[in-house]
Amino acid sequence: MSAEHPPVERIQGGASRSGAGTLIVLPTYNEAESIRGVLARIRAAVPDADVLIVDDASPDGTGRIADELAADDPGVRVVHRPGKAGLGSAYLAGFALAAREGYRVVVEIDADGSHDPAELPTMIALADADAVDLVIGSRWVPGGSVVNWPWARRAISRGGNRYARGMLRSRIQDLTAGFRVYRTAALSGLDDSVVSSHGYCFQVELAWRIERRGGRVVEHPIAFVERATGRSKMHAGIVGEALWRVTAWGVALRLGRGPLPGA
Repeated sequence: MSAEHPPVERIQGGASRSGAGTLIVLPTYNEAESIRGVLARIRAAVPDADVLIVDDASPDGTGRIADELAADDPGVRVVHRPGKAGLGSAYLAGFALAAREGYRVVVEIDADGSHDPAELPTMIALADADAVDLVIGSRWVPGGSVVNWPWARRAISRGGNRYARGMLRSRIQDLTAGFRVYRTAALSGLDDSVVSSHGYCFQVELAWRIERRGGRVVEHPIAFVERATGRSKMHAGIVGEALWRVTAWGVALRLGRGPLPGA
């Protein structure tokens, strides 16, 4: 692993219960106000799933709280990383562990409470049906919605998704969504030697890579609720990275350079 993505420092919590079949990966950075409530909702919705919290040395004590939660629940483990290495690399670390330990499906969900874990039983069932490779909790399909977003943020999200779909020739309506269920087998080969994005654009890249190599993608409508506590991690630099990467990939497609490496 490159110096850009620091190695795992330590793992706290019980042993794997991979026979359960589902691993939920929960990246955290300064989520002390929300982590208890989000984990309680996850455990209520999918009590047989395992949870892997990946904390990037949160200065607000999120890692300590996560350790306390793991000490009380054998289905929860915590990966402590030595610094802030990014959302994408946190998920890739979780995906790698899911593959090593034989989990059938692996879940992405935000730690800020924006995603409703009550949708997970339906999304996991969809992933199990007819070998669906990726189920996206989508805001921008019929039945999907966002709650408590100002009009400007709605416009940016809709416009960004429309631009990415057009540039990448994708059929996915919500490429930037962060609430997902993957069949672990569908992630084979998609590690940090292949995946080039580690911020906001990570979601676009993973979905597009799976779509480009013929994976089956289903979008399930959800209500996305703006976080009630803490601060959003979104900033102009993250959006800028997504814009230039999507543009570069789209130009490469139009120049006939074929699919992404590893796609």
